[in-house]
Amino acid sequence: MKKLLLLPLLMITSFCFAQYTEAEKIIDKSVKIGNLIIAQIDFPEQMGWDDAKEACKTLGKGWRLPTKTELNILYKNKDKIGGFSDYFYWSSTEPIRGTVWQQYFYNGVQSLENIRYGLASDSPPTLYVRAVRTIK
Repeated sequence: MKKLLLLPLLMITSFCFAQYTEAEKIIDKSVKIGNLIIAQIDFPEQMGWDDAKEACKTLGKGWRLPTKTELNILYKNKDKIGGFSDYFYWSSTEPIRGTVWQQYFYNGVQSLENIRYGLASDSPPTLYVRAVRTIK
């Protein structure tokens, strides 16, 4: 009788541990640099700035887009952190309403991006997203 009860329990336990949520995959093995915790990987899809801010919040308490300065720290440590694209990443720094700093991870150049209209279209630009949070 005990063996019959143990088998379903073992199957349920195995199933529970095998199921990672998307959020858990992103922050599972975060990297610490100074007082900054950096998500292990990017979100799987490029996204607009508003969606990027919301996606970071879904990771849990304190997760957010990096500031312009923090994004540069990520770029300078990209080999240590790993998993970055050679494309543009969003920051949270909005010096002018509707215009946000972005960073090109191929060469480190930071530039401003209009969050409402991409250069080649009337639709919002989509960039890569790497979440961070601050620890005290």
